[in-house]
Amino acid sequence: MPDKSVQCPRDGRALVLVVEDEMMIALDVQMMLEDNGYRVLGPAGSVEGALRLLEDTRPDVAVLDGNLRGQPVVPVARRLRSLDIPFVLSSAYDIFTFDGSEVLAGAENVQKPVSERRLMAALERVLS
Repeated sequence: MPDKSVQCPRDGRALVLVVEDEMMIALDVQMMLEDNGYRVLGPAGSVEGALRLLEDTRPDVAVLDGNLRGQPVVPVARRLRSLDIPFVLSSAYDIFTFDGSEVLAGAENVQKPVSERRLMAALERVLS
């Protein structure tokens, strides 16, 4: 279950930014989140799309794929860190070796394929 202590002003449910370039995975993650009481921002399938969403809306947490059609998610992670918004990774990769990947250090990776149990537990940890 999600951490109920995290409250959003509108309806009391945490808002999660989903950044995932594979639409079927994005929709699956969105359904998992909504089934567990979260609201979803996105999903965004690109770095640019995610950054546009962050211009207008401040999520409580984010779920990030590490590699978006060959482009590292680093700019999104940097923006989230600058806003003090926690995030978890949802990536098939264990180690990120691209430039700027140090911004991902310390972020929990729930791996792919995404397990609902692992995702919910990770979100509860970063939101507590």
